[in-house]
Amino acid sequence: MSSFLKNMQALRTKSGFTLLEVLIALAIMAVVLAAVYRMHSQTLSMTTANRFYTIAPMLAQGKMAQLEATSDDTITGNSGDFGEKFPGYSWNVTAEDVASEALGEVADDLKQIEVTVALNENEYVYSIRSYRLMRK
Repeated sequence: MSSFLKNMQALRTKSGFTLLEVLIALAIMAVVLAAVYRMHSQTLSMTTANRFYTIAPMLAQGKMAQLEATSDDTITGNSGDFGEKFPGYSWNVTAEDVASEALGEVADDLKQIEVTVALNENEYVYSIRSYRLMRK
């Protein structure tokens, strides 16, 4: 019977992990998975921002080109969206008179036109500004 006990003790010491080893392994995995999740979340956020700052300048320049192509000398504030092709993107145009003592009378005919492109209700915003001489 003593050989049976020796075999059991040898079997018990060679197989499996201790509870402490399992807990340490789980703690390490938890820390690593939390870091990976945070990194993935930041990557998704950066991808959205990069996509916006790549697309928004082209959309804003396109809208500005449409405004410059119009022969209408009365550009007023306007807004809208870019349709189904660019969901979530919206635009806003503002036109203001320029006040400048340095320009003198020329400032009376000068308009500041600003085109703003926004994504997801102003989560990301991009603006461009141009000036247009409009003779009265």
